[in-house]
Amino acid sequence: MKINIQIEDYNYHLPEDRIAKYPLAERDASKLLVYKDKKVGERIFRELPELLPDKALMVFNDTKVVPARLHFCKESGAHIEIFCLEPLDPVEYNTSFASRERCVWKCVIGNAKRWKGGQVYLMNPEKDAAIAAMDLRAELLERDGQTGKVAFSWANGAPFSEVLECCGTVPIPPYLNRDTEELDKTRYQTLYAHIRGSVAAPTAGLHFTEQVLEAIRAKGIETRNVCLHVGAGTFLPVKTSNVGEHPMHREPFVVEKSLLREILQGGRPLIAVGTTSVRTLESLYYAGVHCIEEGKPCDIGQWEPYDREYPYTTREVLQALVDYLDREGLDALKLGTRIIIVPGFRWRLVDILVTNFHQPESTLILLVSAFVDGDWKTIYRYALTHGFRFLSYGDSSVLFRNPGGKA
Repeated sequence: MKINIQIEDYNYHLPEDRIAKYPLAERDASKLLVYKDKKVGERIFRELPELLPDKALMVFNDTKVVPARLHFCKESGAHIEIFCLEPLDPVEYNTSFASRERCVWKCVIGNAKRWKGGQVYLMNPEKDAAIAAMDLRAELLERDGQTGKVAFSWANGAPFSEVLECCGTVPIPPYLNRDTEELDKTRYQTLYAHIRGSVAAPTAGLHFTEQVLEAIRAKGIETRNVCLHVGAGTFLPVKTSNVGEHPMHREPFVVEKSLLREILQGGRPLIAVGTTSVRTLESLYYAGVHCIEEGKPCDIGQWEPYDREYPYTTREVLQALVDYLDREGLDALKLGTRIIIVPGFRWRLVDILVTNFHQPESTLILLVSAFVDGDWKTIYRYALTHGFRFLSYGDSSVLFRNPGGKA
């Protein structure tokens, strides 16, 4: 299937004053748009539990945002900003974070033209003793435009995760047009964030409080986690006029075998918190197809959902994944996905989506449109005319897929 979708059809005017620069004082006090049976209404986020079906299965992304933005300077005094994207050596996140002397990451480099090579040194304007003891340095190994392969080295034997916590800042989205502040350390992180690796927050989860989670569980709704590490490209606008020419980045994910078994049991709605949870869950179908056809799962390509018709039921492919994990003695599925969800996508797993309001001409608008059968303009028109706040620190929505069932 050739994708011929014009991204300009997914544009809307977002006034600067509708972008939430800061979170509300209370996480669950945000507004909640409700889209169900093609009708739009609004509530307060803390009322979400009463809107959800009893005995459902609700899936969260428990990735944790890394303080991945670092500020260096050359001996000449030129400032170089380095934004860590993904580990290259060691390639596994946990192994890289555990490194105690050196590691290599793919990075976005600010002021890249001023850095031709050689080492740069971490800026420490406050003369912080802990930062000085680390003596963190960066060396440019390769460069490709604004990104590059950067080797980090430090002196005190601390794991790289501790180096970042001490020396880095939380990489809040550039569209907030402000520097990272102290509150961002806690508020640009979900309460249930657990596994380090993301450079952007799965923002749908920012609204959840312990009280909301308790009310959800009180309805007999089971809550489970997946982990997809969010890359910097997730929230970027599409830059090609035809969506079919837009390249998606790879994001690693982990799904426990126990969750696969629970989904296999069936008979209850599946609720995804955030577009990253959606992409993880819907990727499972195609991982299972690889299991059936090739004997083992592998990374999911960007256009796999649209390449051909698939003859397998969702139950068949999930069972194939469970059988594979059983054979290999594994407790979890660990893969990567480049899946893009656009209008025309065939939904296999997710019934209900909790998500924020996204940038114009982004892949996330395309995903929302696919989820609501093209009715995204109705949703966004309501939000724009009813005082909703947009983007990462903005308000939320709960979207119910229109009846028709899944494959």
